[in-house]
Amino acid sequence: MANVLLLRAPSHGQEDRYQTTFAEAGYQSISVLVLETISTNLPTLKDIIKNGPAADNLDGVILTSARSCEVWKSAVGDLIDSSAGVGDSWLSTPFYVVGQATASALAEVRQTYGQTPYTPEIILGESSGTGERLAQYIRDLTIKPKRLLYLTGDKNRDTVPSILGEAGIEIYSLKVYETQGSPTFEKDLKHALSQANTAFHRWWIVHFAPSAADFVTPILGDHFSFGSGDPLKEILSKPTPRVAAIGSITAAFLRDELKIHVHVAPPKPTPQDLVAAIVGYDRDSAS
Repeated sequence: MANVLLLRAPSHGQEDRYQTTFAEAGYQSISVLVLETISTNLPTLKDIIKNGPAADNLDGVILTSARSCEVWKSAVGDLIDSSAGVGDSWLSTPFYVVGQATASALAEVRQTYGQTPYTPEIILGESSGTGERLAQYIRDLTIKPKRLLYLTGDKNRDTVPSILGEAGIEIYSLKVYETQGSPTFEKDLKHALSQANTAFHRWWIVHFAPSAADFVTPILGDHFSFGSGDPLKEILSKPTPRVAAIGSITAAFLRDELKIHVHVAPPKPTPQDLVAAIVGYDRDSAS
């Protein structure tokens, strides 16, 4: 089979669904943290949560990344610790998420703090897979929301607000995190590669976000060859990995901006879809 380098934060304190799913298929996966997250506008978010959805005329919340869910969880923890009052409960408010990972991250609020006035209880849209399909799902609801809170990072595209805005749904966007490259990535990568299964000579590299791909590519070039035709790389006999991308935006960035060939891009950002796409490609390549 093959070693798989997952350019994502490893799971701590819980089962890693990517690692488990790859292991069941006979692959060895290694996760390496690429980006660090810095929370922003946390006081504003805490005020919104504390005051309740009615105070800002909110009919729901959109979260398209696990990081935005983690910021909500952090804000809830601070509010519980401070014994802050609540203006209105969020228990009947829909939370719209883009995939299973986002849904699981949001569900951790309940797992950690139990049922509180700030706990997301109604989680919808996890089968959508992309921000575009999530926006279409919300747009096509029989009873459309009028105003939604959209928790974003510093690199979000305008796809979701554009689709929903055209449908007459007002979006209150709040940037709750910023990302930057991990200063320990190079060291962590070397350690991860030293743990790889030497019996497997083939490698897969899985990219999860354009910003992460942009940051890691020069460093990955010290260990892998991406078919650039550089004679030095051929002399050094670096392994040439196969590349998977999560999401069409990531795949397009790799191809168009970084000039890296993308072998597979699963239809949904789930461990099962990713592993199925890689297994299918390897099977077809061997036949």
